[in-house]
Amino acid sequence: MYSEKVMDHFSNPRNVGEIEGASGVGTVGNAKCGDIMRIYLDIDENQIIRDCKFKTFGCGAAVATSSMATELVKGKSVQEAMEVTNKAVMEALDGLPPVKVHCSLLAEEAIHAALWDYAQKNGITIEGLQKPKSDIHEGEEDGEEY
Repeated sequence: MYSEKVMDHFSNPRNVGEIEGASGVGTVGNAKCGDIMRIYLDIDENQIIRDCKFKTFGCGAAVATSSMATELVKGKSVQEAMEVTNKAVMEALDGLPPVKVHCSLLAEEAIHAALWDYAQKNGITIEGLQKPKSDIHEGEEDGEEY
């Protein structure tokens, strides 16, 4: 059962689309369920996220977590955006069913992937940011839970 907030962000997703000439673009997927999430960031000269948009191919929870993630990082500094975790996304949506927690992990990884792209393009290091995985299950053993 989904919360009202999950249903609202699925039915009326915020910030859908692309940003032309984005400062950073991150794409991640989940080979096990087929979800693919792409986040676009427009970051100003003070490292503040002016705009954030997304395109997601996946289930309702994937769309809802993408939508909420964009809301959580818009207007934040790059460093504040680093602090947006999958738990923060889930809490902002009033929870997710256990089988959909991976969608919030995708949202966190997509933000990090977009920040990584931004850092690479600008030759900077963002404290705490590691090279993102293209698939959230990369490096896992078969049968391991996330």
